[in-house]
Amino acid sequence: MTYSSALLLTLAFTLAVSANPVVIRDSPITLPITKRLNANGTFNLLERDQARVKGLKQFARQKISGTLVDAVVASVPVTNQAVDYVANVGVGTPPTTFSLLVDTGSSNTWVGAGKAFRSTSSTSQTSDRVSVTYGSGSFSGNEFIDTVTLGSGLTITKQSIGVATRSTGFDGVDGILGIGPVDLTVGTLTNARATIPTVTDNLFSQGIITSNLVAVSFAPTSSESITNGELTFGGTDSSKFTGSIHFAPITSTSPASEFWGIDQTIRYGASTSIQSLTAGIVDTGTTLVLIASDSFRRYTTATGGVNDRTTGLLRLTTAQFANLQSLFFTVNGVTFELTANAQIWPRALNTAIGGNANSVYLIVNDIGTPSGEGLDFINGMTFLERFYSVFDTANQRVGLATTSATTATPN
Repeated sequence: MTYSSALLLTLAFTLAVSANPVVIRDSPITLPITKRLNANGTFNLLERDQARVKGLKQFARQKISGTLVDAVVASVPVTNQAVDYVANVGVGTPPTTFSLLVDTGSSNTWVGAGKAFRSTSSTSQTSDRVSVTYGSGSFSGNEFIDTVTLGSGLTITKQSIGVATRSTGFDGVDGILGIGPVDLTVGTLTNARATIPTVTDNLFSQGIITSNLVAVSFAPTSSESITNGELTFGGTDSSKFTGSIHFAPITSTSPASEFWGIDQTIRYGASTSIQSLTAGIVDTGTTLVLIASDSFRRYTTATGGVNDRTTGLLRLTTAQFANLQSLFFTVNGVTFELTANAQIWPRALNTAIGGNANSVYLIVNDIGTPSGEGLDFINGMTFLERFYSVFDTANQRVGLATTSATTATPN
């Protein structure tokens, strides 16, 4: 879930499901996805991500306290989103194809922000209204039950779909395909239903997949458009990762526990502690790697970076970059190395974010709050470009694995 209205030059690294046929290998269902850069404005990457964090935390606080009326799940309109994952999703019989944001940070699936929804022979309307507020973006409308088609011929029946009668902050897309934890749907309907099964849940319950999980693969690139990603329902694609997938249980620390939350530590180089053991989330909808304010101060000191007002990122000299050490993320006893090259924004795309073509910008930044708030980091897209990720609903865990891109040097 990632939306905002005037922060970024809508750099939309877009993961879009291609028109290729769905590939089914045993149980898993694999959809190729395309990363695309759209540059048509100026924005501040940090402001965009910090706004999203505030929305995530606000939602969690309201849900935990029982004061949730309209779920507040993100705070940045799509028009200012740095990175989004867009799937072509069919709704109805025959289907109308909608371009939907694929979001691990929310769980409602809805359409109608752009292209109009049309009732077909498989459509039925419930008596419920549905409403979700994503900070400065939102939608409200009616709940329908309908057939959903992913890719070519993969059909889910009786899926709950929100159809917007009003939406703000969603220029250029038609809505959201929510693949976050199902509890994120609590409070989004006028009826007191506990949860709305997600698309992944229904794929599993209808026997289309044999494991209730979804995996995400994509890789760093400095190209404006390239098909190099993959979304896999029901299993994992061994061609997309190296070694083993290492799993960590969903953290018990609130509010990170409401999302795909884990516990981790971060070390810089051989011995500099950046972040002690704390809870945060893994999130495809956040662009940067965000860490608590006190952790970020330690990282700034270690790297020597200075704040760049235009981009919101830390800037290094070429000499400082030459001395930049790896970051080591330890999750459930397993350490993942984010190399020096992986810590910088693709230099070929510096001007796309308002930066200087010859500068070096770091993708690690300040979450905006100190340690101890229960959501002290976000391993966002720039982290996940280097690691395969698995979101396992059945076993309440998150998996990470190295890939051929983990130690690559495209930046």
